[in-house]
Amino acid sequence: MFRRTFWFTAGAAAGVWATTKVNRKLKQLTPESLAAQAAEKAVEAGHRLKDFALDVKAGMTQREDELNDALGLTQDAGNPALTDNVRALPGPRRLRAIQNDNSRPTYSHNRNEDH
Repeated sequence: MFRRTFWFTAGAAAGVWATTKVNRKLKQLTPESLAAQAAEKAVEAGHRLKDFALDVKAGMTQREDELNDALGLTQDAGNPALTDNVRALPGPRRLRAIQNDNSRPTYSHNRNEDH
């Protein structure tokens, strides 16, 4: 008699456990829950991407400072000609560089040319 009662109780408990487990999983798979999970993942990915971009920017700044030091381009009071934008050419040299830019090929848009 106790054996049957034990197995009946064990079966009922297993049924309740399985039912609650299935109901939890079904609630996780509702469209609202999936949308919330996707939004959380997107926000988390955005934070990781922002952290990565900040790390890259810090590394770039550090490397640029190292290169400027190595090339003697450090900005100090004795060198007022050095501006924040070290890569820019002075005005007249820049204009000559733009005018003499032969690196771009010229394309003819005439469709009657030989192919």
